[in-house]
Amino acid sequence: MSFSRTDPAAPPALRVIDLRSDTVTEPTDAMREAMAGARVGDDVFGEDPTVNDLEALAARITGKAAALFVPTGTMANVLAVMCHTQKGDEVLVEAESHIYNMEAGALSALAGTLPRPLVTERGCFTGDQVVAALRPRDPHYAPTRLVCLENTHNRQGGTVATLAQIEEVAATAHRHDLRMHLDGARLFNAAVALGIPAARLAAAADSVAFCLSKGLSAPVGSLLCGEANFVTRARHFRKMLGGGMRQAGVIAAAGIVALEHMVDRLADDHRTARGLAEALAGLSGLRIDASRVQTNMVRIDLTEREARPLAATLARRGVRVSTPGSRRLRLVTHRHMMLEDIPMVVDTFRRSLDQSP
Repeated sequence: MSFSRTDPAAPPALRVIDLRSDTVTEPTDAMREAMAGARVGDDVFGEDPTVNDLEALAARITGKAAALFVPTGTMANVLAVMCHTQKGDEVLVEAESHIYNMEAGALSALAGTLPRPLVTERGCFTGDQVVAALRPRDPHYAPTRLVCLENTHNRQGGTVATLAQIEEVAATAHRHDLRMHLDGARLFNAAVALGIPAARLAAAADSVAFCLSKGLSAPVGSLLCGEANFVTRARHFRKMLGGGMRQAGVIAAAGIVALEHMVDRLADDHRTARGLAEALAGLSGLRIDASRVQTNMVRIDLTEREARPLAATLARRGVRVSTPGSRRLRLVTHRHMMLEDIPMVVDTFRRSLDQSP
């Protein structure tokens, strides 16, 4: 039997709550209006006034001299590495970091660097770990040139590196003539969680990147911020990688709205994540470390079953989650999920867990 769209006998459409990532957020009405009316020019010539306004705003918010608008966070990170290093240099990264695990090998394939992963418990290594990892000054070794931190940390469940931790790593790096890049894809989540301005979190870093298209809800785009000469060099490499955009003010306009109006509301996503974690923690077969739920992510370790079959069952019932490990789920809250949606998510989990593995 088939139903038309207007047939009153048709079953109600299944409402889907998509918790795979905060990248699923759609632009706000204000963003759509700003995009429709954006002033534009050719950004490769530096003549798009809306892009220029966005870059100036991003530089001011992060406390850096200049900023560059790029299509993605992955491009922002690889541009930073290209600017700070030479081919054959070693880069210290956290073992579960996004730049090491989730960016298609760009550190090596595009920047020509050798990543060296350091294992941590919560996503931020220490100054002592940096010192212990330094290579001797010997022609046999790739020279260590750059340290990369991630805040918040994606694969560790949205954990936050504190200001003290960042400053310790940066001070150690600079003492040993290294540079430090901060992958702040969710920098504003960290700033809101800590209750301090983003500029303070980024101050010790030589460069910082952040995304507009996650919890801030812009449809596309990231910013790479640093000293003026650094950004000039990054602009050259952006063109090399095919990231030069023309009338990009159409999308930059949404980024301005995101930075001016969407940062403070990230606290709502954090509250939703904590409420969701508390509600799910009572279900058998799930292990949730509440101390990791610091921002808008809930990391769930499964004690009795594999992640992908459970995720498939959840998706059929209207809740989408990601599976970063064979026995791990990740749920990311955002403005399209409210506190009042928690009972529906919990009930879907309960029914799915009751089903035989």
